[in-house]
Amino acid sequence: MKILVINAGSSSLKYQLFDMDTGAVLAKGGCEKIGVEGSLGIITHKRPDKEKYVTNVALPDHNTALQIVLKLLTDPELGVIASVDEIGSVGHRIVHGGEKLTVNIVGEEELKYLYSIIPINPLHAPPAIKAIEACQKLMPSIKHVVVADSAFYRNMPPESYIYPIPYEYYETYKVRRYGFHGTSHRYVSGEAAKYLGRDLKDLKMITCHLGNGSSISAIRNGICVDTTMGFTPQEGMMMGTRSGSIDPTVVTFLMKQTGMTPDQMDDVLNRKSGFLGISGVSPDCREVMVEEGKGDARSHLAMQVFYHYAKKLIGALVAELNGVDVLVFTAGIGENDPVVRSNICRDMDFLGIKIDDEVNLAMKRGTFGDITAPDSRVKVLVIPTDEEYMIAKETYDIVTK
Repeated sequence: MKILVINAGSSSLKYQLFDMDTGAVLAKGGCEKIGVEGSLGIITHKRPDKEKYVTNVALPDHNTALQIVLKLLTDPELGVIASVDEIGSVGHRIVHGGEKLTVNIVGEEELKYLYSIIPINPLHAPPAIKAIEACQKLMPSIKHVVVADSAFYRNMPPESYIYPIPYEYYETYKVRRYGFHGTSHRYVSGEAAKYLGRDLKDLKMITCHLGNGSSISAIRNGICVDTTMGFTPQEGMMMGTRSGSIDPTVVTFLMKQTGMTPDQMDDVLNRKSGFLGISGVSPDCREVMVEEGKGDARSHLAMQVFYHYAKKLIGALVAELNGVDVLVFTAGIGENDPVVRSNICRDMDFLGIKIDDEVNLAMKRGTFGDITAPDSRVKVLVIPTDEEYMIAKETYDIVTK
């Protein structure tokens, strides 16, 4: 069966077509600047045996973008299938599934629920809904599946997800910790168990998804028992432009001092903080590190804050698990930056975490690696994530079983 995976953003759409019989990626690409006035959209399309195809075209909405994607997939020269009918199902990545959606075949009730949780997911829900509805219109005869990032955390105990605020806010508004990046954490934890030749149910594991958005999860016996992101993807780690966890009174204090509205304050916390906010240079860790190397004090401080957050959160999760067997690094920063991995793991030998610095520094970017020091009690692994494959697999499983 061939599974098309769709990941829609507010002005973008990424796609991959998988052959689930072999696990191969037949084609992948993306659409950028969807609905951006005054700009042509950018289409990229790649299949393994051809050069990347790039073109500019008007993309007024997600429906138009998806029509173009389907034309590319079936194009005699650029395509990989003769007809859209070869697509067995479509898997849609949704960031937030609320308390009800995990991996679900999309029907009227599922769409109604997605609409109902827009207030707690205003950034990600609308484009995801647009993409689902466009795909249903273009491919009405097949099953469409939503795979929620938050699904991995559905078995967290209440003490991990309830906030210490009046309980009525949970009952009325569903204010609680949900967790995100779950598809990535689930994938790399499974791959780690495979590498070690052990059952996931026998391991205590901490997985670090470090990128423009970052989260760390604690996994015991294959179940995530806690994670650093919360009601939104804002909580926890400092990120590219997000502040991560701060004293909530900072928010009300700054609003009173500056006269900012809630939307303006939200913009500060989500788009002007993190690496960008501290360094004043860039939200990109790589660019901040370049400036740090030139002696820029604020860039150096930004990197130190990032390491501090990571070490503190890993230590807390180790305590919650009562020890750890495996520590995994993944995502854009975690997979590719040995200096970041080295700084996070430095002085953690009391917890049994030590890495082999030579192996770590020699690792090729974006590859699997075992960077464990010979005398480390904890296995330390670098595992490239594959969220799209995980979505395809979850979609395949639910439509076939």
